[in-house]
Formats: sequence, structure tokens, C-alpha cells
Amino acid sequence: MRDVTMTRREWLLTDRPQSRMQARLGRAYVAWRRFTANRLAVIGLVIILGLVVLAAFAPLLAPHSPYIGDLAKARLLSPGPGHWLGTDDQGRDILSRLIYGSRLTLQVVLLVAVIAAPIGLLVGTVAGYAGGWVDAVLMRITDIFLAFPKLVLALAFVAALGPGIGNAIIAIAITSWPPYARIARAETLTVRNSDYILAVQLMGASPWRIVLRHIMPLCISSLIVRVTLDMAGIILTAAGLGFLGLGAQPPLPEWGAMIASGRRFILDQWWVAAAPGFAILIVSLGFNLLGDGLRDALDPRGSGQ
Repeated sequence: MRDVTMTRREWLLTDRPQSRMQARLGRAYVAWRRFTANRLAVIGLVIILGLVVLAAFAPLLAPHSPYIGDLAKARLLSPGPGHWLGTDDQGRDILSRLIYGSRLTLQVVLLVAVIAAPIGLLVGTVAGYAGGWVDAVLMRITDIFLAFPKLVLALAFVAALGPGIGNAIIAIAITSWPPYARIARAETLTVRNSDYILAVQLMGASPWRIVLRHIMPLCISSLIVRVTLDMAGIILTAAGLGFLGLGAQPPLPEWGAMIASGRRFILDQWWVAAAPGFAILIVSLGFNLLGDGLRDALDPRGSGQ
């Protein structure tokens, strides 16, 4: 078995791959080794995987209903065997609401990433490759968005669209794409005059084909790192909107809204606001650790900076 394992390892690490698949698997294996060498990054990955498991199996893991509580007998109970994290002012189990709230958290970060990252990637690569007035116009629009704090701009969009989790996701996505456009433009400027791109141009490829098929894939790794690092900020922005009553509406168990409902009891029943606050802290820390590990694994040149 040892010889077979060593043979596979040598096959992955060879400097003369026999196929594209072998080369891709080799690069992925090297990146995975760099990632697992960072213990903090592995801790971050475990935290995020735990969040995914909680969200996927929430009906099985939650001991009580997240929406219905016993207002007469279970209001503001302290943590104990029946309710491990206590209950809120409506008699609802806080642990169950946190578990179901992980679904909303994942929904927000995934949808924001799916919406904002492609927009930023497209704007940045088009601006960097086209240059001239196209670059100037697109980057000035990007600068306008970057001039406002993200939470303030998200508040403005939610105020215009109306409160709700869907509108909050749209507002956060609208305010999140400019950094991705900047990164994609910088990456495009470094490769647009390379021999590889010049060869594609000589073969008669159209500008759109060059941008979509040859430049965008080169920007993906940097974009993945930035998106992962931004997840913590997205969670905090969503929690801020929920805290102000502009995000998820009751009775949805959104963590920011849970903190808002528990701030009235912060001195005597501290667990009502502390539990969702600690959940936001742990998940944000997990995404930051994961992002740092991905940066070191996918961009070893910048790991020592």
C-alpha cells in the first residue's frame, strides 16, 4: 500500500504531466498540501463545514421549534438541560433558532457571492482588457460605489427596496461587487499583453472570447480568496440590517434580529443576545481563517507579504 501511495504522490507531483487532467490534479494536490499545513486554516474549514452540517440537518438537530415557544412556562429561561442556551422573551429555544438561523446565514453569503462576484469579475476584466474610455467609465462607477461605507449604502438600497431578506441580499450584493472588479482589473492588466493572450489574438479570437475564455479563468483564484475573506463582512452587514429591522423579518431566526430582540434583556438575561452574537463571531472567524488559508494555498507569492 505504501508503494502505491508513493506512486500516486509522485504521479501528482511530477513536473512532466502527461495530460491536462494530471496537471490540474497535481496543482490541486499541491494547493491542498499548502492549505492543510496551516492549522488555523483547517480550523476555519472545520467551522464552515460545521455550519453547513447545521444548515443541512437543522430539522434533525434542533431540539425544539424555532418559531413556536411556551410563553407561559418557558419565557426567558436560563441555559439548562431543557434548553441548553436558554429561551427568549417569546419562550422559544435559542439553540433551535441558532441552528435554523445558520440556513439564513448560508443563504445570504452564498447568494451574495453568486450575484456580486460574477458582476465584479465581468466589469473588471472588460475594463482591464478594453482600456481607454471603457476602462475610465467602468472604474469611475466602481469608485462611486467604493466611496460610500458598505453598510450605509446597503441601508440606502434596503430603504428604497423595502425590508426583507430578499431585498437585503440584493442590497448587499449591489454594494459588494466593486472590490472584485478592482482585483479582476489588476489581474487583467498583468496578463493582457502576455504572449499567451497575443497568440490567442493572432488566432482570430474575438475580444469577448478572449475575456470570457482566457482572461476570466486566470482571475478566478484571486477572486475566490477575496470572496472568502469578504464572507465575514457580508455576515456582519446582514446582521446589521437584521438588527435595524431591515433584513429578515420576524419570526425568522436571523442572528442580527435575535440580538436586536435580546438587547432589552442584556443586563439580566444576557444569554438572549450573547448566543447569536457568539455565533456571528465564530462563523466570521471561520471564514477569515479559511480565507487566509486559501490565500496562502492559491497565491504562494503573497503568503510571505
